[in-house]
Amino acid sequence: MAKWGMVIDITKCNACYSCFIACKDEYWDNDYPPYSAAQPRHGQFWMDLVKKERGVCPWVKVAYIPVLCMQCDNAPCVKAAKNRAVYKRPDGIVIIDPKKAVGQKQIVDACPYHVIFWNEEKQLPQKCTFCVQRLEERRIPKCVQVCPSGALVFGDLEDPESDVSKIVASGKTEALNPESKTKPRVYYLGVPKLFIAGSVVYGDVDECAEGVPVTLTDESTGKSIETSTNNFGDFEFDGLGAGTYSVKFRCKGYATKTVHVDLKTDKYLGVVNLTKRP
Repeated sequence: MAKWGMVIDITKCNACYSCFIACKDEYWDNDYPPYSAAQPRHGQFWMDLVKKERGVCPWVKVAYIPVLCMQCDNAPCVKAAKNRAVYKRPDGIVIIDPKKAVGQKQIVDACPYHVIFWNEEKQLPQKCTFCVQRLEERRIPKCVQVCPSGALVFGDLEDPESDVSKIVASGKTEALNPESKTKPRVYYLGVPKLFIAGSVVYGDVDECAEGVPVTLTDESTGKSIETSTNNFGDFEFDGLGAGTYSVKFRCKGYATKTVHVDLKTDKYLGVVNLTKRP
C-alpha cells in the first residue's frame, strides 16, 4: 500500500494562489463522505499561503509558504478526539470523520499548525484530506494538479522511484515547526532562515565592486563558504542560523576587510567600502 506524502519547494512558490483556489473549488459546497463534509465559502483555508517577509529596506526578501494539514504520524488531533472521530488511514492520511467529530471543538485547538478549522454551521472541525477522494480514483490532489511552478510534489513515500521519495531521501528537506515532534508527512525545501547581505564599493572611485570574493566563516565551527559580488557590487549569504560570523572581502589592489556579525536576525551590512592600497 502507498504511503502518501508531499514535498513543498518554497523557492518555487510565486504566490499565484492556484492551489488555494483549486482547493476551494474542490470542497466548497461539495460533500465527500465518509471523508469530509462541504467546506463553507468563507473562513477556511485548507491550503493557505503564509507570507514570510525578511530584512529591512533596502534589502527585503519575501517568501510564500504553502501550509496544509501535515498528515502527522504523531498527530495531536487524533489524540484529542473522542470515539475515534479522527483516525489515520494505513496510507498515512489523517481523516476527521464528518459524523463522529460533530461538536468536538477540542480537535481544532489540538493542532500545532493551526490548519484545522471550525465550521460553525455544522459544528464540525475540518481540514485538508490530501484529496483522498481523488486518490481513490487514481488522481493526484487538486492543489498539486494546478500548481504551475512545480512547487508541490506528491507521491508514494514507500516507492523509492517516486519523485517525492527521492527528494526526501536527499536529506535536504525539513519539517515546519520541528519542535512540535508530530512526524509530519509534508516536507519542505527552502524554508526561510537568516541572511547576511551587503553592497561592496571601490572607495577610491566610488563605483560598484563587481566580482569581489566574499568569504563567510562561522566562528563557532570554523566552516567557510564563499561567493562573489554581482555587477552591482551586491552579495548575499542565505539559509543561515543564529550565531557569530565573520565576512571577509579580498580584492587585488585593495586592503583586505573583515566584518564581524552577531547574527540574531537578518542583517544587511550596508555599503562596504574597500580602501585602495598605497
